[in-house]
Amino acid sequence: MTFLGRFAGKVAVVTGAAQGIGRDVALRLAAEGARVVLADRSDLVHEVQAEAGADCLAVTGDLELYADAAALMDAAVARFGRLDVLVNNVGGTIWAKPYAEYEAAQIEAELRRSLFPTMWCCRSALPHMLAGGGGSIVNVSSVATRGINRVPYSAAKGGVNALTACLAWEYAEAGIRVNAVAPGGTAAPPRRIPRNPAVPSPQEAAWMQRVVDQTTGSSLMRRYGTTADQAAAILFLASDEAGYITGTVLPVAGGDQG
Repeated sequence: MTFLGRFAGKVAVVTGAAQGIGRDVALRLAAEGARVVLADRSDLVHEVQAEAGADCLAVTGDLELYADAAALMDAAVARFGRLDVLVNNVGGTIWAKPYAEYEAAQIEAELRRSLFPTMWCCRSALPHMLAGGGGSIVNVSSVATRGINRVPYSAAKGGVNALTACLAWEYAEAGIRVNAVAPGGTAAPPRRIPRNPAVPSPQEAAWMQRVVDQTTGSSLMRRYGTTADQAAAILFLASDEAGYITGTVLPVAGGDQG
């Protein structure tokens, strides 16, 4: 379901827009009237921009780096003159295994992937939203903040939750709302660019299966959701319909509260 015109006249930045949840969010925002800036480090984002329409912009960059996040927000404002909505979707588990099995470099990589893009993009977007008199930020967290075999990723998403709460307090009086969705297991088309291209060993596959089993077992509905389920919640929080909601982390996980 779409709500035609809900984002008419608004400019929205969506990170991680080349695949999965981010792609659905970007296309739905465009369908509902937004001028969308689609960001990803993959050139696949240009294909999604072509679907979104000519009045949208694709930007490639590595949002684990502050400079690229700042350049993204500057590009959005240079093209469209304002910034109303930011959806921080970049992130995702790279490795799934017991914490004692992680290498130090892997722990750091998980934090860079699933925390720093949200921190950098919020920092880069806020001055533009302040200049424009307000805005809406929706961060993508995870109910994996209570889960197994993904401790570094879970810690990163716990950081996203803390960032959401604190920014909401700091910027409510400036007219900037900051919320998050916490997806549960979400079925999506196979990733054209996987987070971890290595073929898993039998042990790694078994560790990942434990994550799947715990995910479905924690959901009252005993199933995975869809990218459309997540996009619907994200767009609601981003919209004026949620104008009296800020500082909230909304689980979208079939009843799993995380």
